[in-house]
Amino acid sequence: MFQPPLPPDYSGLSPAEAADAIAGARKALGDSVVILGHHYQRDEIIRWADHIGDSFKLSRVAASGSWPTVVFCGVHFMAESADILTSDDQTVILPNLSAGCSMADMAGIGQVERAWSEIDANGGTADVVPVTYVNSTAAIKAFVGRHGGACCTSSNARQVLEWALTQGRRVLFFPDQHLARNTGVAMGLDAHQDTAMWDPALAVGGNTAERLAASTLILWKGHCSVHMRFTVEQIEQARAAHSGVQVIVHPECTLDVVQAADLNGSTEAIVAAITASEPGSVWGVGTEINLVHRLAERFPDRTIFCLDPVVCPCSTMYRIHPRYLAWVLENLAEGRVVNRVAVPPDVKPHARAALERMLEIA
Repeated sequence: MFQPPLPPDYSGLSPAEAADAIAGARKALGDSVVILGHHYQRDEIIRWADHIGDSFKLSRVAASGSWPTVVFCGVHFMAESADILTSDDQTVILPNLSAGCSMADMAGIGQVERAWSEIDANGGTADVVPVTYVNSTAAIKAFVGRHGGACCTSSNARQVLEWALTQGRRVLFFPDQHLARNTGVAMGLDAHQDTAMWDPALAVGGNTAERLAASTLILWKGHCSVHMRFTVEQIEQARAAHSGVQVIVHPECTLDVVQAADLNGSTEAIVAAITASEPGSVWGVGTEINLVHRLAERFPDRTIFCLDPVVCPCSTMYRIHPRYLAWVLENLAEGRVVNRVAVPPDVKPHARAALERMLEIA
C-alpha cells in the first residue's frame, strides 16, 4: 500500500507535540474510537492503546466491539482482518498504509491459486484443507474460506490444524512454514516424512505427486524475517552466560531453535509465562524487541533479555509512528477519515468465513 508523505504540520512534530496532539484528539473523540495496539509496537504507540495483544486477541476485540471507528496500530493484514470482522457501518483505520508484512507478501493470491491447481493435477485436492496464518492478505483468507479452510494464529495453530485434519487427510498451510512445521511436530508428526515444502517459484512446488500424496502437511516456503534471526548458538550463549536461564521463543522460529528452547508460544503466551514467573528468574526471549524491552521494564525484579544481540525490530510495525497516529486522529476529530482500510465486498464474505471458523474452533 502507498502512504503519501505526512503534511508538513505533522512531519515536523516533536515527540511532545505529537503526544499532545494525540491526547487532544483522543479526548475529543471519546468512546467513538478504539485504539488497538499490537505487542510489537513501540512504547510511544502502546501508551495510547485501549487494548494490547497479539493478532488473535485483537481479532477477538475487533469482532466483539461496536465502536464506530477502530484505529489499528499494527500492520496491514491486521487492519484488514478487523475490517472483515466488524460491521459495514464501522470504519477501520491504519495510521500508516506502508506498514505491511514481508511474510504476508510471500504468498500472493495468484501463487496460491496456481499451487491449488497444480496439487489438484497431481493427485487431487479433495482431501486437502487449506489453512492460512492470519499473517496473510484478505484475498488469501477469502481463498481459504471458499475452499472450506480456516485461518489460525500462533495462539491457536494446533487447534486449527487438529480441526483441519478431521476435515481432510492433508493440509496446505501458508505463508509461514515454521509455525506449521513446529505445530505439526508438537502434534506428533515427523518433520521430514510427514511434510512437503511448496516453493512457489518451482513447478509443482518442487515436489512429485508421490511426495505430495505422502505428506500430511504441505508447507509454503515463507518465513518471518525477525524470527529467522534467532539461532541455537544464541540459546547456547544465553545458557553459558546466565545460570538457570529459561529460554522462550516464538513458534515462527526454526524447528531447531524451538526444540533447543525451554518453551515456545505466541506473544500472548510469552507475556503470560513471564508474568507468572517468580521474581529473580532469568528469561532469554526469542521474539521482537519492543515486547522484550516492555517486559523487562514491567518486571525489573527479573532478568529479561532478547536472545539476538543485534536486536532486530519488526521494521514494518515500526512505521506506525506517533506523528501518523496524531494525523489520523486529528483528522477523525474534525470529521475526516484518512487511511481507511476497506476489504472489497466480493472478498469480505469468504475471508470472514475463514476468520469466523478460526474463532469458533478456538
